[in-house]
Amino acid sequence: MAALCVCRFAGRGWLWKAPLATRRDFWSRSRKEKEPVAVTETMDKGKEPVWVCPPFRSRAYTPPDDLQSRLESRFQEVLGSSLPNNWQDMSLDDGLVKFRLLAQLADDLGHAVPNSRLHQMCRVRDVLDFYNVPVQDRSKFDELVANNLPPNLKISWGY
Repeated sequence: MAALCVCRFAGRGWLWKAPLATRRDFWSRSRKEKEPVAVTETMDKGKEPVWVCPPFRSRAYTPPDDLQSRLESRFQEVLGSSLPNNWQDMSLDDGLVKFRLLAQLADDLGHAVPNSRLHQMCRVRDVLDFYNVPVQDRSKFDELVANNLPPNLKISWGY
């Protein structure tokens, strides 16, 4: 929209062509104004919107007592055959078998293997070791408060 000034090189020097529209014409033109958008109200006036916050997801996990038998039965379901005596040393190289096993265990135990640890699950024993570790739903500060602190150290949460 701006006025263009075109120049070209002539034999004796620069030759300037006058722009097609003058500066006055450019600035004095009436500009189209955007029409205001009509706002429609989709909610009922009597009801206020309900903002529901999702529930806090607890990451706490305590391994069950029969973890090894659960893992064995799930692994047998995935393979569809009987397991050898050294079933804990079997490899999880097949991605489909690994996915099915970990998905069933996550549903059954309510604790999934995080993406950052999936590459470490190479054998069934690795999965068993992962699910044997309990997880507490506390931060490091909560653990510090629970410990016996020296008398010159105090952690206060009301800041």
